[in-house]
Amino acid sequence: MKIQTILRILVLVLGAIGLILLGTIIAKGDDEIKAAALGGDYSSVSPIITLAMIILVVVVAVTLIFTLLNLVSHPAKLKKALLAIGVFGAIVAVAYALSTGVETPMKDGEVLSASGSRWVGAGLRTFYILAVIAIGAMVFSGIKKMIK
Repeated sequence: MKIQTILRILVLVLGAIGLILLGTIIAKGDDEIKAAALGGDYSSVSPIITLAMIILVVVVAVTLIFTLLNLVSHPAKLKKALLAIGVFGAIVAVAYALSTGVETPMKDGEVLSASGSRWVGAGLRTFYILAVIAIGAMVFSGIKKMIK
């Protein structure tokens, strides 16, 4: 059996389960679900959330498997992918090195650790660096086209 056929059957089965769960949620109604949730009973929505997580895991696994199979069969693509991952890692490392961390109290009474604060700063700096690179690439491409 081809992998496409297996995946198509899996999609149909998961879709049918999702429709059944959606039907049960609609049949119960908003008011009953909200009242149960206020009492701590999430049993009406828990199955569809679990299904969503299963679908997410399946999609991520299938994507990774086919990506890796494609990269392994084309060494030039594998080299480019590894280079891109290395550059991204270097950008994250630079952003982390530029970040500082301070213990921060949060609204719910918890305290964000200095390490967590530093990772948040690194994530923001990584975003800014990648945004500048993307904007620069678009400007460079536009100028290059105008010159031609």
